[in-house]
Amino acid sequence: MDGVSRVGVLGPLRPYAAGFAAELARLGYTSLSADGQLRLAAHLSRWLAAEDLDAVALTPAVVAEFLAARRAAGYTAYRSPKSLAPLLGYLRGLGVTPEPAPPPAEGPVEVLLERYRRYLLGERGLGPATVRGYLDLVRPFLLTRATDAGVDLAGLQAADVVGFVLALGGDRSPKTARGTVSALRSLLRFCHVQGLAGPLAAAVPKVANRRPTPPRFLEPAQVAALLACCDRGGVAGRRDFAMITLMVRLGLRAGEVAALGLGDIDWRGGEVTVLGKGPRSERLPLPADVGAVIADYLRHARPARAIDRRVFVRIKAPHTGLTPTGVTQAVIAAGRRAGLGPVTAHRLRHSAGTGMLRAGASLAQVGQVLRHRRAATTQSYAKVDHDRLRTLARPWPGGAA
Repeated sequence: MDGVSRVGVLGPLRPYAAGFAAELARLGYTSLSADGQLRLAAHLSRWLAAEDLDAVALTPAVVAEFLAARRAAGYTAYRSPKSLAPLLGYLRGLGVTPEPAPPPAEGPVEVLLERYRRYLLGERGLGPATVRGYLDLVRPFLLTRATDAGVDLAGLQAADVVGFVLALGGDRSPKTARGTVSALRSLLRFCHVQGLAGPLAAAVPKVANRRPTPPRFLEPAQVAALLACCDRGGVAGRRDFAMITLMVRLGLRAGEVAALGLGDIDWRGGEVTVLGKGPRSERLPLPADVGAVIADYLRHARPARAIDRRVFVRIKAPHTGLTPTGVTQAVIAAGRRAGLGPVTAHRLRHSAGTGMLRAGASLAQVGQVLRHRRAATTQSYAKVDHDRLRTLARPWPGGAA
């Protein structure tokens, strides 16, 4: 951090320069990266002074104006809103710069969707990504009920619901159509509870899956290749090896791996607490070899300056916990290195379930480890157990079995 001390910041941001430099050091920024951040802060401070503004005025609109001026001046680096995230985060943490206000909902459909969003987050405990997906799926339905006076749900009939689902036709894949009807049932239950519509959730028809497919999984040799492509001599390789091991052995989802905290591992008891969907907190046994892989990562690869207590964190500063997307991207990159193509994190979960079934576990046991809420979800794994299915085949009449 020696280079940072030589970066002078003049103008309205000068009182915060020293603290920002210390924060960059705490977050694990290298001297070169911290130097760039301080130079960006110095440029912003000069621009604010020229515009007769101070740090309190750093709204999203003002930030956009500064970045436009920076691009117009010919700067080739630090020109996006993301580049200012460290500085703005620091100033907002001090209460100097206001938090960006969410855009107000416009129109009756968006107002209703905002109420539904709060219900899904607060009452149903769904994750933000799942909630966004639900809103996108039900928005077209609500638009069909939009009028100049608002959203007409009081006059909604079962025939209207069925007609909307039938109108989906071949425009959507079976998977998307099934997601749409699930989200529509949830919306109608919400509207009934709120007194906006009658009890119409049961009127939503089911979508037939004409070509049921078994879960996609990796064969043991492919799993071995995926793990072998992680360079355990490096920081990133140790981290990715530990994450992939958790997914192929315990069937953890990408979000569950990202949410895993240091306090969730009971080393003496040999258990790990998993924060699943819902959110649901459940305990799973931690095999000794899986625990050894995680311990190796914690001892030799996890950044010492990690700023939260999640197990798996970013390699580059700031050393915050990985997001579910970050976990998925690490798996996809490993799959490409292993020559397997873009392997998804959920495919590793299917590999864990298939592996347990092939090793002699029952479907009920597989469902317990994978924490399925419904037995029907686990039953899909029976499609990949060809040896057991073969015992159920009836002899062909008049011929050899």
